[in-house]
Amino acid sequence: MKKPAAQKHFGPLSFYGDALKIVLPVMLQQLITSMISLVDNFMVAGLGDSKMAAVNVANQINFVWLVVVNTACMAGGIYLSQHRGAKNLGGMRQAFRFKLILSAGISALHLVLCLVFPEALISLMLGGNNQVPEIVREGATFLRISAIGSLPFAVSASIASSFRDIGKTRVPLVISSIAAAMATTLNWLLIYGHLGLPRLEVKGAAIATVIARVLECGVFVFWLARLRPGFAVRPDRILALDRGLFGEMLGRSGAMFFSETAWVVSETIITAIYNGRGGAETVAGMAAGWTIANIFFLVFPAIHTATGVLVGSTLGSGALDEARARGRWVLSGAIIFGVAAGLVAVLSTAIVPLVFGNLSTEARAITIGLVIVIGCYLPLWALLNGQFALSRAGGDTAMGVWVDVGVTYLVFIPLAFALAGWTTMGPVALFATAKISDIPKALVARWWLGKERWIRNLAGKA
Repeated sequence: MKKPAAQKHFGPLSFYGDALKIVLPVMLQQLITSMISLVDNFMVAGLGDSKMAAVNVANQINFVWLVVVNTACMAGGIYLSQHRGAKNLGGMRQAFRFKLILSAGISALHLVLCLVFPEALISLMLGGNNQVPEIVREGATFLRISAIGSLPFAVSASIASSFRDIGKTRVPLVISSIAAAMATTLNWLLIYGHLGLPRLEVKGAAIATVIARVLECGVFVFWLARLRPGFAVRPDRILALDRGLFGEMLGRSGAMFFSETAWVVSETIITAIYNGRGGAETVAGMAAGWTIANIFFLVFPAIHTATGVLVGSTLGSGALDEARARGRWVLSGAIIFGVAAGLVAVLSTAIVPLVFGNLSTEARAITIGLVIVIGCYLPLWALLNGQFALSRAGGDTAMGVWVDVGVTYLVFIPLAFALAGWTTMGPVALFATAKISDIPKALVARWWLGKERWIRNLAGKA
């Protein structure tokens, strides 16, 4: 007897109750971090369009690094979740070592590039912008200083993601929220020179970022040593690698790095294209829009965390049929999450004149337009994140190559360049039109998931 469609695609209330216990702390952490980022951008916006543009272009460079570090943590998290399901502490610790070593290596490279070539990196992001010299000068200053916090962040990200992989989401919530609040306080003190401190403007924002990251790292290391979760390793045992398992994780994550790099490169390309459609008001307006949108992107880490814990650990325990059903439930829930977030995002445009009143009228109009477009795309993006999370929970990283590399480079990038070269579209319209390519992405991902290559026990326990 066939189950009704609703029963097939939506799970029991107990499943969603378990999911909420996992995702609410993750969402709250993302919300607090994004709200504090909004306040930080509000403070930087008080310096004018050009300086806000400079800080945010620098942060677009940092975004590339953050995506690659988070990919390393997600790759290790696939194995950490499955070995947790198999109750294999040794495998959990090897997955944590993988995260830590890879994240640190990536961050060291980022640090070197930002110290040696900051002006060149900033210039790449500006296309034909008509206020390049001022933005490059201020942006390079921010990038050079903020990069000093790269290695501490790598340690924090490895520990925080590992706590989430085992379902302990409150520890990273509390620590990261405190660190974010500290960064905001330091921004207030150092950007404008309050309480007798020097007014450092853009340089002050970068120093605040570094101090907050160093302190956050110290607190994470302290709590790791105190709580000693199953994945924890002693400092002198960090390099005690199982070379066979490390090689397997590296090989399986290669496709994941390739697809994520393809995606972030495509995002960097379109950012450079729309940054060239005007002056500082375009860069500042688009950056302010993304700052607001990031509040609603809290659905994405929630989807990935819930999928890793609820589906990944189920696969690791050998319950493959149950994992298959949970996968359907995750995708249906992701769409509903995306619809709700999109509606709230569109309504949030009412706060733009209040929060970004120091920006020019042109910049604020761009901000409002971008947030509305993003709100309309959020249900689709939530589905895509659910599809990626599901494939990766079972170690099927090849799907990302088909979706992010195939569709992105055959459809998205050619479309973006065609729109830039053959039309006079403004930055928001250009972005909205180019992102139509995400529809075939979801269709390709649906086809690929139907092959069920993700239904796999990687922990070796039947």
